[in-house]
Amino acid sequence: MTDAVDVAPVEVGPVNRRLVLAERPVGAPGLQHFRIETAAIPSPGPGELLLRTEYLSLDPYMRGRMNANAGYAEPVAIGGLMVGQTISQVTASNHPDYAVGDRVVADAGWQDWCLSNGQGLRKLDPALSHPTWALSALGMPGLTAYVGLLDIGQPKPGETVVVAAATGPVGSAVGQIAKLKGCKVIGIAGGEEKCRMAVEQLGFDACVSHHDDELPRLLAEACPDGIDIYFENTGGAAFEAALPLFNNYARMPLCGQVAWANATNLPAGYDLTPRVMRLFLHRRVRLQGFIVTDHYDTRFDAFQTDMTQWLAAGQVKVIEDIIDGLEHAPGALSGMLSGYNLGKLLVRVS
Repeated sequence: MTDAVDVAPVEVGPVNRRLVLAERPVGAPGLQHFRIETAAIPSPGPGELLLRTEYLSLDPYMRGRMNANAGYAEPVAIGGLMVGQTISQVTASNHPDYAVGDRVVADAGWQDWCLSNGQGLRKLDPALSHPTWALSALGMPGLTAYVGLLDIGQPKPGETVVVAAATGPVGSAVGQIAKLKGCKVIGIAGGEEKCRMAVEQLGFDACVSHHDDELPRLLAEACPDGIDIYFENTGGAAFEAALPLFNNYARMPLCGQVAWANATNLPAGYDLTPRVMRLFLHRRVRLQGFIVTDHYDTRFDAFQTDMTQWLAAGQVKVIEDIIDGLEHAPGALSGMLSGYNLGKLLVRVS
């Protein structure tokens, strides 16, 4: 039986700290929805290996996993370990494919230590200059951008691509890949600092803030030829501003709806459904939602080859926001859902 404590700093010692879901949030998640438990560090049995978490990835999908109703994945149980991808180091191994010192990408969740039988692990190349890239540009966010833009968006040179959440790990990759494909790229991001980052560091042609009351006008001015691809990460004001600008045969990869992640009721105001359906019909818009886990088997190898080359050539840049301490993960997740982070959000655990 484990000892439960409030979410507060706990010394890293000969115990395994585990952050579990204490209760389901209604609206935005807060510290009260999590609990730190401590337990003995497990020992690997035959065919098993012990992983120590170095970095934990925080991602918008985690908010959906906190709800009681299953979406495309099962919810985290009350008292269950919070889910998440990690970069972990092998510290003990009884598995023939893994040696002490190997680094792997694992689904170890929000904890210091994890037992694994080797299934689902991806070993990192020791020569990788930035191991954390395996959780960003070379990991799930990068693959999401790659599949969504290239397979669903199918960009053509000269087209206009608009990217919501432009400085997030997915949106930043989408924009930079679109530039490599010869497109004009317009970002939508949360505030002036993020918009400057999109233009000055990531190479977007322009970026507008979804906090600006003049967003529809500003986006229309940035897209005088309309929108051919709208990569949707957020919903909300960004989608409403982009909608009237869709060209005939526009494509809309639907990746996320973080603007509504904490919503407890339908948005107030006019029901946009008739307008959206009519516009999509008249302009022959193709909308496709997708889940990145469906594409690992078929697209991951090609993605790794292309993204590795783009990173090596400096054609894709990676922006990371790293915080220290597992105990800060709940607050960081809440902040991310409110748009406070810049780039890929990671927790340095050990």
